[in-house]
Amino acid sequence: MRALLSVWDKTGLVELAAGLRALGIELIASGGTAGALREAGVAHLDVADVTGFPEMLGGRVKTLHPRIHAGILADRSKSDHLDDLATHDITAIDLVVCNLYPFSSNPSVELIDIGGPAMVRAAAKNHEHVGVLTSPAQYAAALEEIATTGTLGDATRHTLARAAFAHTAAYDAQIVRWLDDGGTIGQRPAGADAVLPPTLHLTLERVDVVRYGENPHQVGARYRNAGSTPWWDAVVQHAGTALSYLNLFDADAAWRLVHELGDDAPGHCAVAIIKHANASGAALGSSLSDAFAKALAADPQSAFGGIVAIAGDVDGELAALIAAGPQADVIIASSFQPAAIAALVARRKATRLLSAPAPEPLGLSVRTFGDTALVQNADELLVPVAQWRCVTKVQPSVQQLQDLMVAWRVCARTTSNAIVIARDGVAVGVGAGQQSRVVAAEIATAKAGEFARGAAAASDAFFPFADGLESLTSCGVTSVVQPGGSVRDQEVIDAANDAEIVMMLTGERHFRH
Repeated sequence: MRALLSVWDKTGLVELAAGLRALGIELIASGGTAGALREAGVAHLDVADVTGFPEMLGGRVKTLHPRIHAGILADRSKSDHLDDLATHDITAIDLVVCNLYPFSSNPSVELIDIGGPAMVRAAAKNHEHVGVLTSPAQYAAALEEIATTGTLGDATRHTLARAAFAHTAAYDAQIVRWLDDGGTIGQRPAGADAVLPPTLHLTLERVDVVRYGENPHQVGARYRNAGSTPWWDAVVQHAGTALSYLNLFDADAAWRLVHELGDDAPGHCAVAIIKHANASGAALGSSLSDAFAKALAADPQSAFGGIVAIAGDVDGELAALIAAGPQADVIIASSFQPAAIAALVARRKATRLLSAPAPEPLGLSVRTFGDTALVQNADELLVPVAQWRCVTKVQPSVQQLQDLMVAWRVCARTTSNAIVIARDGVAVGVGAGQQSRVVAAEIATAKAGEFARGAAAASDAFFPFADGLESLTSCGVTSVVQPGGSVRDQEVIDAANDAEIVMMLTGERHFRH
């Protein structure tokens, strides 16, 4: 057998090479790989010894030669291929060990690998006869199989070929993204191409198989962009059963919302309780315990089986409050004190306790149905409170502005049509996912109850008629924020003036489906 080694990441290289040599396998190595083997005293041939041609162009050309690629690509089941090898005195290569330049570490033309992908793809194409190793994580199992059976089996070569093509696909995707960002000229495209390029090359690698999908009969998993380290990778699960698809989906929504609330209200502590990606309660407080108590009081019934997101450290006092309340499926926080973990586990062993870093900003949103995908950039709240426009005779107080901010933040992250009512920094009524905005308002006011009086309300899109607004004012709401933009805006503004309430326009809609 003959093996070709050409790797950037030299983790485990010497051990693999020594193991192959001990099994009587001849080694060929190129460039830095040959240097590492030479330094370790592992016998090998340099690529130039095989090709009869020195490396050139500063190392850009070394393995791109018929004596290398014919040795990899020869189909041993075809006599004419074997005749060609014999005619040109070329020895077949049975194993290729190659990983690529780390392009994403410092994107540049010089880190665009040419010879590596060519060798990897050649070996993967000819996987009926050739094995290909593209990761140090594969070395031990491959070496053991060769030592045990004398070769790599059909199933192993098939699996390795798939991993090899995934490896080169991810690599090419990184280069495309770099070129979309301007590449060597450093200038991003203009217009829509600046946000949504003509093609998308998503290479997703599976990180975790979750407990089940959206329903128990579905299989689910968490993937990430190949080569990336999203904040979920740094999440630590301290207790509880395995996470399901919806645990991750809802926890992500809760964690992002609680950070948005905290960012908009410095000096306050923030807690959000989420059910099916919508808030049942969200609150600002003087302490985390205060914020949790307020968020829970907004809708304790819906909080059962929900996600509790806490933007801070969970101590014993807060843990006791949570443990005394409705069962939570997931509690996600910045950190947990040991006593808090013990108290929460004693309450319910199945509750997942997750500590997490702050979430990174969302990128492109991709939704697929069959072979079609809808893609858009993230829905950010771009218009700050200071730029909202008051269109009524009554002007907002400082407290009303804070309540309007809380209502607006929560509303923007609630399934449309959505109405959210907030009072004293607490989202006390959430009407979500309704076909009618009036019905969403009725649900929100019903949940808020007596707390609707003197409260602030937000609508994720404009009021098409005054009836939705009137549903809120009839229950005592005294300030409202909405995007505006309806042909009947003036009719709605007039209704607000008649009710002697505050109305703010943001000029920014936040549908969520």
